[in-house]
Amino acid sequence: MTSIAVIANRKKTFGGGLVELRKVLAEKGYPDPLWYEASKSPKTSELARRAVKEGAELLFIWGGDGTVQRCVDAVAGKAVNLSILPAGTANLLATNLQIPNDVSGAVDVGLFGDRRRLDVGVLNGERFAVMAGVGFDAIMMRDADGELKGHFGRLAYVWTGARATHMNPRKIKIEIDGEPWFKGNATCVLFGQMGTLPGGIEVFPDARPDDGLLEVGVVTAENAFQWVRVLSRLVADEAKHSPLTQMTRARKVRITLDRPTTYELDGGARKATKKIRARIERGAITVCVPKKQP
Repeated sequence: MTSIAVIANRKKTFGGGLVELRKVLAEKGYPDPLWYEASKSPKTSELARRAVKEGAELLFIWGGDGTVQRCVDAVAGKAVNLSILPAGTANLLATNLQIPNDVSGAVDVGLFGDRRRLDVGVLNGERFAVMAGVGFDAIMMRDADGELKGHFGRLAYVWTGARATHMNPRKIKIEIDGEPWFKGNATCVLFGQMGTLPGGIEVFPDARPDDGLLEVGVVTAENAFQWVRVLSRLVADEAKHSPLTQMTRARKVRITLDRPTTYELDGGARKATKKIRARIERGAITVCVPKKQP
């Protein structure tokens, strides 16, 4: 029998909560899995490493994108399968993998679903599974974190996104695989390992999570009106045709900014910096996905 472990952010919930999760696992033959809980997503990194060290072959990760990102960063490259239980606000990885939004269905994917080997992005030494960014989106994520997101859920991003449109542009230099690619004013740089946001909005419609490449996008919008133009194109799946965006693909990216700027990984904000280094790490994780229909 497969040895399983649960890594849970106890502040996150969906369905009947962790009580339902224990009940569902017991009904499916796992009444006593390895069980670890934390009150904050950064603390789940060590718990995931401990579970693997204690012999877990399948990790059920209960939490939002921040919890998933911390666990992915901790165990990438290890011989373990990851199953996502989408208890967060946006659930980016679960959305892209089409994980069911109910406890029993999500558990079934982990126990009986297919396994898929995926790349991960690495930004300033830390892994991410879906998207990372510098500037606008990072400020939006940072300001929405904590109490605001806890009270208003996804609406928090609407509020902080509107405020972030007023940020001042940065002077940015970008090298793609060692060659100069962009030099000028910009308000956002995005990296995509996968392409879809909640609601089916595709930032990078051509993104593939196992092609060995990072999607890279730059936005030069400088005010709220220009951001509305960019976001309108995004909703219409035409972002790459906007005169305010540029897109490419890369294995390695180097960015230099004229002033320290916040960045984010899978929705989790990090401290401001002037230098960004990003790369792809091929086949770093194995995730559980729904079985393909015949």
